[in-house]
Amino acid sequence: MQRALQALRADAQLNQLESLLAFFASFVLDTLLVQQIMRLDMAVLRESPWYQEIEQKGIQQGLHLGTLQQLIRVLRRRFGEIPHEVEARLEGESVEKLENLMDSAIAVSSLDEFVVILSR
Repeated sequence: MQRALQALRADAQLNQLESLLAFFASFVLDTLLVQQIMRLDMAVLRESPWYQEIEQKGIQQGLHLGTLQQLIRVLRRRFGEIPHEVEARLEGESVEKLENLMDSAIAVSSLDEFVVILSR
């Protein structure tokens, strides 16, 4: 890694890739070690567009998963076991739709009624 860092710093066109090297190195090395070798504040890495995109996608996936799990929990509490097909259909829905479906899951009187709403 130190040799790669030296090569990057020696080339004016490549020295912009230093944060990228730190990013990929953190997958296989301890973050503190990467910081020591690179003498790089991780704030530089966090400001990179790639890091921000990965972070945003992670937040979106976490929100989707959490909303999906809560909706399935409500459905199970109200109606018992949920068919796999219903769960699979829910997985493909957006967070906004899942939130709306949560309201429906609370208001409907049967799983069949919920499935009709899901189909809309």
